[in-house]
Amino acid sequence: MTALKAHEVTRYLARPDLSEGVFLAYGPDGGLVRETAQSLAKRFAGDGDIIVLEGDEVDKDPGKLAIEAKTTSLFGDKRVIRVRNAGKGTTAVLSEMGEPVGAAIILEAGNLAPRDALRVLVEGAKWGRALPCYPDSDEVLLGVIRDSFSKAGIAAEAEVAVTLRDILGNDREITRRELEKLELFAAGTKRLTVEDVMILCADNAMLAIDEIIDAIGTGHAAEMETALGRALAAAVNPQQILATVTQHFAQLRRWRTEVDAGKTPREIIDRGRVHFSRKASMEQQLRLWTDDALAAASERFYQALAEARKTYDLQETVLRRALLAVCLQATSH
Repeated sequence: MTALKAHEVTRYLARPDLSEGVFLAYGPDGGLVRETAQSLAKRFAGDGDIIVLEGDEVDKDPGKLAIEAKTTSLFGDKRVIRVRNAGKGTTAVLSEMGEPVGAAIILEAGNLAPRDALRVLVEGAKWGRALPCYPDSDEVLLGVIRDSFSKAGIAAEAEVAVTLRDILGNDREITRRELEKLELFAAGTKRLTVEDVMILCADNAMLAIDEIIDAIGTGHAAEMETALGRALAAAVNPQQILATVTQHFAQLRRWRTEVDAGKTPREIIDRGRVHFSRKASMEQQLRLWTDDALAAASERFYQALAEARKTYDLQETVLRRALLAVCLQATSH
């Protein structure tokens, strides 16, 4: 059995002991899951192609993953396959397929329980490696920030890293987005001050709201609670959260009308100016929600917003109740 500890993952990514097999990145930090999978994919593929599949594609057509894994490259290169949002269909295919020869299959999944079938399969196979991705500790986050600035050749004031840590929270994807923004800002001067950080990262609350929206839309209650806690801790007004979520579901309903008229979710999302990091989530939401369900969710949010405006002292309670109810609705229809 090969089950890595969370603190061992970074070291493993630098020197993986397998170049073929199945690699499972899983955990509650979705940003770190994606970053881990991407790191492995680039290491194994080099300048070659990476085949990307969605978990629901594999669920609908189980043979697709097996065919991709067994197809021999014309140039003799190793096949690198990345499966996002891997689920039951992926587990079934891997169970039947056994050891993948000449292929590296990299899976992304959420926070899997120890007895989850996919996790048990990968951890128990000699050709499998499971890489847990949990939110960064303060020490790890500071290391990520300082290492990023060092590689970019940026001299930051002593308090910049600590200030960023306190603003960003411990989600790896949010951290990377903000670091990229700061590095671009400092590309000319190669210097960063605390004042720069406060000006440039003050809108981080909007990123937390995006996380809330995507967690609700895909039915991930635990992730929603984490993102909501971060937004409220950053003093984001509950009414602002409700208003933004209401607008999002109204937009989803407009897009769903187009889906029902024959367009694919991918076509709509590509046209909708959605940030690349959210495209997979938005596409999943369009597949999950029917027009009737979106109408009911939108009505729930309209009522909650009206109630929050009338009962200011209870607006956080109203917010939590509405968000959780709709989040649970995501997987019940």
